[in-house]
Amino acid sequence: MIRLSKQIVDKIEFHAEQTYPEECCGMLLGFSKNGLHHIEEAIIIDNRQDENRRRRFYISPEQYRQAEQLAGKMKMELLGFYHSHPDHPAAPSAFDTDHAMPWFTYIIVSVEKGKAAAMTAWLLNEERTQFRERIIMVGQAAPVPSDRIPASSSHAEL
Repeated sequence: MIRLSKQIVDKIEFHAEQTYPEECCGMLLGFSKNGLHHIEEAIIIDNRQDENRRRRFYISPEQYRQAEQLAGKMKMELLGFYHSHPDHPAAPSAFDTDHAMPWFTYIIVSVEKGKAAAMTAWLLNEERTQFRERIIMVGQAAPVPSDRIPASSSHAEL
C-alpha cells in the first residue's frame, strides 16, 4: 500500500499532461513503515530517452544519483518512480517489467488525449517476472517522523 497527498497526485498528473504526447518520469521520495510507503515528494525528472519518447522514458545515472542525494538531504528514501503512458492504460508494459527493480514502487498515469485519466501503483515480484498492483491511499500527507525533514514543493526538478 502507498499513501500520498492530493497535492502530489496533482503534481504527477500535471507533469504527465504537460509532457503529453511523450512519457513523463519522476522519482518518489518518502519513508516506509510497516509495509506502507509514505510518498512525501515527487521529483520531476527530464525524460532523457533519445528516441520514441511516446513509449519510453529514461532516467540517467546522474539524475538517479542527484535524486538519492536530495532524498538523503531531506532525510527520506528513494521509494520509487512514476511515469506516464500516453494514450495507453495505466498498467506496466513488457518494457517496464524488463527494466524495473523489485524493491521500488512504480506509479503509472494514463493520459488520454492530453488529460490524466487513471493512476495505478505497482510492485515487481522478487523473481522480476510479474507486477502486482498496490493500493493507493490519497489524503493528507502522512505524519513525518521527528527525525525527518518535511518535503516541500520547492524541490521541483532534477
